[in-house]
Amino acid sequence: MDAQDCVLYRVDPENFLVGDEGAKKCKKKGAWRGAYFPKFNVTVAYHRAVLLAKYQWQPESPEFSNQDGVKGSYRVDVDVPADEWANIADFYDVLVFNTGHWFTASKNIKCMAAKPVYPPLEMLDGLKVVLDSMVAHIQKRFPEKILKFWRLQSPRHFHGGEWNQNGSCVFDGPLEERQLDLWFDPSNNGVNKDARLLNHLIEALRGTGIRILDLTRLSDYRSDAHPAIWLGKKDAVAEWGLDCMHWCLPGVPDTWVDILSELIHYHLGKG
Repeated sequence: MDAQDCVLYRVDPENFLVGDEGAKKCKKKGAWRGAYFPKFNVTVAYHRAVLLAKYQWQPESPEFSNQDGVKGSYRVDVDVPADEWANIADFYDVLVFNTGHWFTASKNIKCMAAKPVYPPLEMLDGLKVVLDSMVAHIQKRFPEKILKFWRLQSPRHFHGGEWNQNGSCVFDGPLEERQLDLWFDPSNNGVNKDARLLNHLIEALRGTGIRILDLTRLSDYRSDAHPAIWLGKKDAVAEWGLDCMHWCLPGVPDTWVDILSELIHYHLGKG
């Protein structure tokens, strides 16, 4: 969203309204952040529903809380859409969904349906139920005229280990074509395999009225475009490790915005 706001700000800097003053309407709809451009009557907002479905934190009972350092888990009701996005059908003309980096094997999440599921769902199986539930809700509640996209996964570029295992991304140039499968193909079981695993499930949404926005491949190359050693906080690297997941701005997300803008112009122009 930051990249999109920057583009719109350059078009109309004098009338850029952000926060409570400029985004009261979208805040009432549950937006976490938003900006309003009165010259064009355009609202851009971010609804933060990290698991897309309803979820809640469940602390472990005291006798188990210290095992492996796990203090609790997230219970995810995979068949119940999150309130943060489920009731916005009458407000926006364009919607862009994505899963962020939350559906990964490293997350301590218990996937459940209306009743407990036995055996428990693995992470990808849980996401599949979430996607099916979302599509059913969207097709029932959201008007067909709303332009709907699902942005495929943003790749991570941890080299040598996970974010908490000394993984790094201090590169001075992009990856080469021949390196991509080594980094991202799930058959190699590398730390960056999640993007392709999740994309395989998400691409099944084709034909549901949700358009697939594939920005993964073009971003795969850019191992050099992450903040890496700077996280905006003193001693952040020592505390959290390198940031090889988020992107520098200006940077790759600006290209995403350019592509999305062209697609919006194209599809709304057809209507």
